[in-house]
Amino acid sequence: MHKEIGGYLELERFTGPMLHGEALALSSGRACLSYLIEQRGIRKIVLPDYNCDVVEKACRDHRIEVRFYPVGLDLRPKDLQVGEDEWLYLVNFYGQLTEEELRSFAARYPRLIVDNAQAYFTPPIPGVDTLYTCRKFIGVADGGFLYTDAPARELERDESRERMDFVLGRFERSAGEFFAASTRNNDELTTSPLQMSAVTRNLLHAVDYERVKAVRTENFRQLHEALGGRNLLKLRLSEGPYVYPLMRPEGQQLRWKLIEKKIFIPQLWGNVPEEQPGDSDACRLAGQIIPLPCDQRYGAEEMAFIIEAVKDCLGL
Repeated sequence: MHKEIGGYLELERFTGPMLHGEALALSSGRACLSYLIEQRGIRKIVLPDYNCDVVEKACRDHRIEVRFYPVGLDLRPKDLQVGEDEWLYLVNFYGQLTEEELRSFAARYPRLIVDNAQAYFTPPIPGVDTLYTCRKFIGVADGGFLYTDAPARELERDESRERMDFVLGRFERSAGEFFAASTRNNDELTTSPLQMSAVTRNLLHAVDYERVKAVRTENFRQLHEALGGRNLLKLRLSEGPYVYPLMRPEGQQLRWKLIEKKIFIPQLWGNVPEEQPGDSDACRLAGQIIPLPCDQRYGAEEMAFIIEAVKDCLGL
């Protein structure tokens, strides 16, 4: 049967280079993890106690044994113990792990999965299962990339057209009008491995990745120069960072004050305080880190506004 010819025009087809184009393109980061669980035959895994609950859910859905290790205030594992038959799930929080650290973990733990969901521009370590999430960095509704040499298999293709409303809506209107749709999309993304949708893959071919990386890096630098002295986290400048994580004792109060100024600060991993001891480092990290936006939509003017707003809220 011939392909349809003529009629109305659809979304333009883009042909630019796509970051992670050599990786396995799946429907989401959680789908990448599910694919690994199935193809690697994973039965036991060790997860960080400071983490998104969808990671644990993906593991529980596959009925594998889950154990947790503590994350310290330096955003790195502490008191880490991994059994010979366990897989280590290592999260590169805010892209703060260096290449040397990642290689060191790879050398020590042969059953290693690196979660670079918050480190889109951090290259994978060769031979290490590594996953990425697209929508934390690019304006798409879904999508994930997986580097692995696990046995391949055929997958059905995802479709994104019905979940693009909040992405397109915010392009033309305010974020508040589509916040519920954005949240719903996050909750409804399946953990079942699917191929990345044609819509998402096409849009990812339209992005100027060098510009995205450069803008995010410069915005982070500006925030850090102004606020680093007030930050409880000791941060390094990574390339193309996700957000600027400002850790303050009055974290939640600061978050709401900034929201009142229309600087929208997400609550990352609100599940942690409900699941971990109140005096744990994980609870401190979840409650006190304010992820300040530094993405490619903004520049020096917006960063200056954020800096002044933070100082005003802190009475500086």
